Amino acid sequence: MRAEPVPGHARRPGDSDDFDLVIEARQPARSYWAEAWRARELVLFLAGRDLLVRYKQTAVGVAWSVLRPLITMLVFTFVFSRLARLPSEGGAPYAVLVYAAMLPWTFFSGAFTDASGSLVASASIITKVYFPRVLVPLSAVAVSVVDFLISLLVLLGLMLALHAEFSWRLLLLPVLLLPALLTALGLGLGLGALNVKYRDVRHLVPLLTQFSLYLSPVGYSSSVVPEAWRLAYSVNPLVGVIDAFRWAVLYSAAPLYAPAQWLAWGVSAACVLWGVWTFRRSEREFADVI
Repeated sequence: MRAEPVPGHARRPGDSDDFDLVIEARQPARSYWAEAWRARELVLFLAGRDLLVRYKQTAVGVAWSVLRPLITMLVFTFVFSRLARLPSEGGAPYAVLVYAAMLPWTFFSGAFTDASGSLVASASIITKVYFPRVLVPLSAVAVSVVDFLISLLVLLGLMLALHAEFSWRLLLLPVLLLPALLTALGLGLGLGALNVKYRDVRHLVPLLTQFSLYLSPVGYSSSVVPEAWRLAYSVNPLVGVIDAFRWAVLYSAAPLYAPAQWLAWGVSAACVLWGVWTFRRSEREFADVI
């Protein structure tokens, strides 16, 4: 914030009110992120608001966060196990194989979709109150984290019901989810910023999430992909995340394909860098064009 003289106005002794008040929209990166950290409680407030709105006047409430991956798991299990007769990993229950993949994919698709549309959905707040706008897509991702934790409990119950073996590697699931979280956040920041100005983005996001389902090993194991295509296939960061989840959940899972893990972290980091750069470049125009 700084004061500037009114253009074309001759300042006289004793004048103290003849100036315009100019509020700078762009801040140095260090002070911007420090301000966002000080306002971090706003993320919880916005996430709580979004949760209430999402499940308001619904018959089953938060159970929808369980039903969506559960129904998809049943369909995929029937199609790939019964009809296509694709093999499971190490003889593990096919339902557990699919549900272990549905968890990170459902988290990614929900976080990415909500984050990319969060700025437009919060237009009434953005145009009236100043706060670090990055907190809006962050709160959308936080809502998906809550849904993921609920669905994780269902996975543990499914493993108990199907007598699947438990491994200490289950404790690594929060770390293994990070590439999916970073990818969703990075893409959500970048496309969310573009969505403010170009509403075509809202039609692009569902296509991207749909393609991510087809291009990820959700209903099958990535080991069925020919070795010649394995590296190119692993450029999709969800491949490494899903493989890691199955490795953690299925006690008899095959060793991880190392290039897929490195690519998952590398691509997710690149998505965050692009998303933050695009978001910060466009942020000062949000209130004017939203």
